[in-house]
Amino acid sequence: MKIIIPVDIDDIDDAKIVPIAEAIKWLYFEMDGGKPTNEKFYDNWEEIEDVEVVIVKNQNEYVWPFMERNISVLVASTQLYFEDIVEAYIFKELYDLNN
Repeated sequence: MKIIIPVDIDDIDDAKIVPIAEAIKWLYFEMDGGKPTNEKFYDNWEEIEDVEVVIVKNQNEYVWPFMERNISVLVASTQLYFEDIVEAYIFKELYDLNN
């Protein structure tokens, strides 16, 4: 699974998820066998190819551009940091806006 998250800085340990409109960077990673791999930061999500999932901060965000591209939208309303978001993703604790 190829996933992106809007974040405030380009430091994997300290980056926090932020609303899409406040994104400074986009954290891209792949889930492979229950582990995140290939973590990389981008300035703009549209320059990332083959995105399958975007994880956003709240369910009121403007996510239509993602849905138009058939990108699944998950909400991490209580998780802030990468490690916590990945754990919630693995345990299916993120809210799915596509349902």
